[in-house]
Amino acid sequence: MTTTDYDVVVAGAGPVGLFLACELRLGGARVLVVERLAEVDETIKAGSINIPSALALHRRGLLPELTAVWEAARERIRAFMAGGKAQGDLKVPPRFAGHFAGIMMDPDLFDGSDPAWADAGPAAESGLGVPQAELERILARRAARLGAEVRRGVELTGFDADEDGVAVHTDGGTVRAGWLVGCDGGRSTVRKLAGFDFPGTDPEITGYQAVVELTGHERLGAGWNTTDTGTYAHGPFPGRVLSVEFDGPPADRSAPVTAAELQASLRRVSGVPEVTVGKVVTATRFTDNARQATDYRKGRVLLAGDAAHVHSPFGGQGLNLGIGDAMNLGWKLAAVVRGTAPESLLDTYTAERHPVGAWVLDWTRAQIAVMRPDRHARALRRVVTDLALTGTGTTYFVTKISGLWQRYDLPGDHPLTGAGALDPELSDGTRLGDLLHGGRALLLDLADDAGLRARAGGHGDRLDVVTAVCPDRPGLRALFVRPDGFVAWAADAPGGDGLPEALERWLGTPSAAA
Repeated sequence: MTTTDYDVVVAGAGPVGLFLACELRLGGARVLVVERLAEVDETIKAGSINIPSALALHRRGLLPELTAVWEAARERIRAFMAGGKAQGDLKVPPRFAGHFAGIMMDPDLFDGSDPAWADAGPAAESGLGVPQAELERILARRAARLGAEVRRGVELTGFDADEDGVAVHTDGGTVRAGWLVGCDGGRSTVRKLAGFDFPGTDPEITGYQAVVELTGHERLGAGWNTTDTGTYAHGPFPGRVLSVEFDGPPADRSAPVTAAELQASLRRVSGVPEVTVGKVVTATRFTDNARQATDYRKGRVLLAGDAAHVHSPFGGQGLNLGIGDAMNLGWKLAAVVRGTAPESLLDTYTAERHPVGAWVLDWTRAQIAVMRPDRHARALRRVVTDLALTGTGTTYFVTKISGLWQRYDLPGDHPLTGAGALDPELSDGTRLGDLLHGGRALLLDLADDAGLRARAGGHGDRLDVVTAVCPDRPGLRALFVRPDGFVAWAADAPGGDGLPEALERWLGTPSAAA
């Protein structure tokens, strides 16, 4: 193929595909997104984002919009929690704590003294309860503003890839692109047609999550509940229910979920025979099938989000994992498209994201192990509960749930290298995350060092250089932050040793013109 219609075709217009399209457009790539659904999928799915996701969206200027959605959702949650109580009687947690296998964390036991929590800035204030469909709409508007082309009601049917590009076949015709990225979900067409290895563990549960019209629910426990036959959840807003049974996977996962099916499962698990499900507003089945592609790239074809890894939805980790994939891949693929970086930069995508995905799969498997209804698992659950409801235990679980632990194994000895960039307030009132809205790399000079800035001059077409003062970090002299917000180099001493090498590693060869 000697010509291309697009630099990149993205299959799937869920949050991962749309966020990836936005990142590619920021990097200057021509992008087409194809989505088989004609409208945003309103099926109930993930309901919150973790700190890495909140930071990623903050770094692109979207945090105020997300916070507004979260505040509206909190009103619904307060109304459900009230249950006849005065609002003043409600205990509103100071920050999101989350759960592990339905074991709710007590935010009062959490120790937030680790400086990393303060460094995360506004994104760490609470878990943003943003429904996946709302996030999708926010990202769709942003993709349109950035000039990404999104074609809904168009299904990818196949593709032909060679060393020069990809011919992407859809039911609306064929387009030519340099690259194809599958963001088309757990049953990804792109992954299957490309032949990616997808090993893992088979499912053993059938789960339901739904929003329904519910009567006879007075004896249902609020929140997460474990019984002799499974696990169920009621809330955190009216009509939201979840039911899990350990009787194997469903015979037909794609069949419509009926009110009778939901009602029967909820009655079996809860032991409340009078609970009745009326109208089904939205419902989905899920399992604990846990699989991960061994590599996220095969030639000109890449995977992100659920196309690259699947697992049970407990803890809402899937959406967050996918947002992280898109943030990591977008700037790298755009740089390769522009010719400012070699294709070898894409090798770092799997190297950095695969370990995070593998951890999430094991985190969800561990939850299944302590949710099983057999006596051994219930004994284990009591031990885990005792540990979780200590100060040290709560802090451990909340830190893991939050995603604040995530970092990449990057070259360099500074303790900040490989970590997500801190988001401190600078002396002019802005935050570090505010400096990344344009999607470019950042050299933050905190010591007004002209020599340091001069050493970065050859990358001026790819790098923003900002001189600022950070009162909270008096010993830190400089940070080189990649476009995805991860620290690639840091210094506490003058001289800038190692900076040119870090700049070339991540941004390519310096420009002779610059």
